[in-house]
Amino acid sequence: MSSPISTHNLSKAFRRTEAVHALDLAVPEGSIYALIGPNGAGKTTTIKLLMNILRASSGSAEVLGVDSRRLSPREFARIGYVSENQEMPEWMTVDYFLRYLRPFYPTWDDSLAEDLVRQFELPRDRKLRHLSRGMRMKAALASSLAYRPELIVLDEPFTGLDALVRDEFTRSLLERAEGTTILISSHDLAEIESFASHVAYIEEGRLRFAEEMAALADRFRQVELTFDAPPALPADWPAAWMRSETSAAVLRFIDSQFDPERTPAQIERLFPDARNVACHAMSLREIFVALATAGRHAKAA
Repeated sequence: MSSPISTHNLSKAFRRTEAVHALDLAVPEGSIYALIGPNGAGKTTTIKLLMNILRASSGSAEVLGVDSRRLSPREFARIGYVSENQEMPEWMTVDYFLRYLRPFYPTWDDSLAEDLVRQFELPRDRKLRHLSRGMRMKAALASSLAYRPELIVLDEPFTGLDALVRDEFTRSLLERAEGTTILISSHDLAEIESFASHVAYIEEGRLRFAEEMAALADRFRQVELTFDAPPALPADWPAAWMRSETSAAVLRFIDSQFDPERTPAQIERLFPDARNVACHAMSLREIFVALATAGRHAKAA
């Protein structure tokens, strides 16, 4: 198995609306792979295609070496799945819910399940319908970790959770799933940035890029140039420079292909009168906002 998750030309259309277009993904084994993008970008649809909740219009996907359309209970017993809108048998108590699931998973670990219940402080005798959103998500995560899955798929797991619960959720996930491949879709970019090893950016159903988080952080920089007088923008503005803004004698832009040698040379050639040049690293949220804004402007043009 070359990759726990791979897609080739995967597409999904709802009548005339194409939610996912020709998506090619390869999730490395043991990675924590984040899917990010604006609302309606196609992230949840992609995950539903992978989990065989939806059928693709064209293309293909493989999960754990099996065509996603042919996933069987044997494969699902190796996959942990947690979604923001996950349906759970609300009439069951936490304890009954975990005991109910146990026979479906040959690798179920009673000791681990007990540890998770204690760690999450789950009320055993309370029905799932009476749990807070945070507790429900903890119960869903506990039920997905208790059988030590090879692959964990998380679709917006942090939605509506307070900072403390998000921290507990993330810490437990990383502690209990070390070495497991994790695919996560989330709008909580600060949380994602703290632990993801890879990131894929999807916009309007299309994959714009997929790379290691460290490489993404290395190639994006906020650049600020200071002049004695307001600068004129050159006609041959580099395609990789985004969101130019001028304020008095200051020019700011984002270099999406920053290189410690090439970028200063470009600046020197295009702006020989710059008095000061400052290049600042960017957070994942700042990068996301830059990309989403650029995409919106391109669509409006």
